[in-house]
Amino acid sequence: MPVLKTYDLFLSHAWGHNIHYYKLEEMLRQTPYFKWRNYSVPIHDPLINPNHPVGKSRLLGMLENQVRPVNCVLIIGGMYATYSEWIMKEIEIAQYYKKPIVGIYPWGQQRMPLVVQNAAHEIVGWNSQSIVGAIRRISL
Repeated sequence: MPVLKTYDLFLSHAWGHNIHYYKLEEMLRQTPYFKWRNYSVPIHDPLINPNHPVGKSRLLGMLENQVRPVNCVLIIGGMYATYSEWIMKEIEIAQYYKKPIVGIYPWGQQRMPLVVQNAAHEIVGWNSQSIVGAIRRISL
């Protein structure tokens, strides 16, 4: 059997909407013949206040360090992404570092925020085979 590539991934997430994040992480872990490393940190550090200039700056630096080394960025296109300053920052950082972006429709949703549609190199449904296929096609 050939050696599988290990994909370094950043899974976009909103601290207030992390159920989809954890389900996506579980789907990827359970996909056979797919190896990956998670560069995301989905849990909010209460010592960092994202509403304070120092906390915001520190959080931006942390996001850059998470996105910079990855092969691909996955963005769950929940409608909350339209209003999330942080998901916008994740998209901007991914674009700055020329990271391919996969937009994913959340389970049961048929709408995707325009900001995710415009940023994504590929958009897929909530299906592990579709998601992994897109990662394999567009990853660096």
